[in-house]
Amino acid sequence: MAPQDFHYEPVEAFGRSMTSARPWNTAALEAVERLNGRVAMVGFAAALVGEWISGHGPAGQVIALVRWYLS
Repeated sequence: MAPQDFHYEPVEAFGRSMTSARPWNTAALEAVERLNGRVAMVGFAAALVGEWISGHGPAGQVIALVRWYLS
């Protein structure tokens, strides 16, 4: 059998690697997560406004768009 030329990382508890001595830029991770949260809030607000205007929920809007596109 060929010798192993790779090493597995040790098993860690969930979330532990974010606080351990890893060379990750946690400030950048925080900024990315903040941006993702804000974009999700904008998307949710857009879905609510679209439902208010059209009278259909998000799934109904997608179905209406597909029907419009296929016709």
